[in-house]
Amino acid sequence: MSHSTNMQDIYDYIDNHAEEFVADLQRFVRQPSVSAQDIGLRDCAELLRGMMHDDGLPAELHETKDGPPVVFGEVKSNRSSKSLLCYSHYDVQPPEPIEAWSHGGPWSAEIVDGVLYGRGATDNKSGVLAFNKAAKAFLAVRGEVPVGLKLLIEGEEEIGSPNLGPWAEANKALLEADGMHCLDGSVEVGPEVPDVSLGLKSVLFVELVARGAKTDVHSLNFPLVPNPVWDLVHCLATIMDRDRNILIENWAEGIYVPDADHEEFLKDKAARINFDLLREELGVERFALGRDGVDAVRARTYEPTANIQGIIAGYTGKGTKTIVPAEARVRLDFRLIPNIQPDVAAKKLRDHIKAQGFDNIEVRTFERAEEPYKISAKEDISKSIIAAAHEVYGEPPIVNGVSAEGAILRHVWIPCVLTGFANPGCNLHAPDENIHIDKYIQGIKYAAAIMEHFGRSER
Repeated sequence: MSHSTNMQDIYDYIDNHAEEFVADLQRFVRQPSVSAQDIGLRDCAELLRGMMHDDGLPAELHETKDGPPVVFGEVKSNRSSKSLLCYSHYDVQPPEPIEAWSHGGPWSAEIVDGVLYGRGATDNKSGVLAFNKAAKAFLAVRGEVPVGLKLLIEGEEEIGSPNLGPWAEANKALLEADGMHCLDGSVEVGPEVPDVSLGLKSVLFVELVARGAKTDVHSLNFPLVPNPVWDLVHCLATIMDRDRNILIENWAEGIYVPDADHEEFLKDKAARINFDLLREELGVERFALGRDGVDAVRARTYEPTANIQGIIAGYTGKGTKTIVPAEARVRLDFRLIPNIQPDVAAKKLRDHIKAQGFDNIEVRTFERAEEPYKISAKEDISKSIIAAAHEVYGEPPIVNGVSAEGAILRHVWIPCVLTGFANPGCNLHAPDENIHIDKYIQGIKYAAAIMEHFGRSER
């Protein structure tokens, strides 16, 4: 597949309308839409529908059973029989801690030195508009889009899309497409070219609850009662060792092993990214276990994880309180590599904790984790996005085997690729989330190039 197309007319239109596209992003970011706190979601969906109508794009609100509406619009093409499902989300992470924000706070969308600040600036409101503005450019310049587009924007991605799956199941025909992609995340540190992820890890969220006496008791009684905090500590030590090996029996059974193509992708990525800049961005002097180079890249891409998000137990306030706590809780997330299935993994975890003798520890899982998936670099959608990135960014992208939307794919299988265009240091999920204006405009061109390349790809 060629790495270049005659897209200058589209790129010129995007450049000439950059001021309008930036103003629309500011307007979009200024509308709060926090799914975890149920703030502003319907207002944001209605705003987005109106913005899409202003851009000449069809968009309707589709109600979900217990959540905010899905915004959906379809633009047909006479040039191509193929269709592309463009997935994005209008909800954002909670903005707290508010006091840690500068530049007017999380909803200001203030632009300082060419950088737009606000919650959702990168994740994922600039991605939503990249799809929309690319489609608008084609309609304005050429009178049609180069491939059939299905624009799907949901409102619960940041809380695991609990209502998207049932909606997708009820709307399979609406969603059927030849390829699917999501524009979310940043370019790679160093070369500043997009990551192209040919798969998705699943995430299994778990809470372990350890219980002891019926209430907190005086610590004088420590010799006579269970201590749930110690039980949790001992239990956690049986799940992962200090070398980060997951100790649950047969945890990695059936795990995807990189083929020759993906081994080359790992080597290419290790050769091109700047590990010193990455360490600086993460704020660490060395990576865990002293990993570096291709070993670090392989671990981040293909290693299953067992992360402790947080522990709540006992008294940690001012002064001291001599108690044995009645209860202790820990939250974990397990990143599951294809082909580790979430339901199977959850059962293995429960069996493991029971076999270790921790009968006083309850295992709770959150929502139904989506299944991980993996696609080939030879799929048309893979080749189209790699070619589009090469065209827009001037050199090949960095290709990842898997990355961190399964709710749709469980019901309608579509080869799916995740890629992004934001600047390193965009502060996803953190205070002062931002997008560099030049990266945003380049991202719209990237979205347009993907549409053009996929429309030209052979079945």
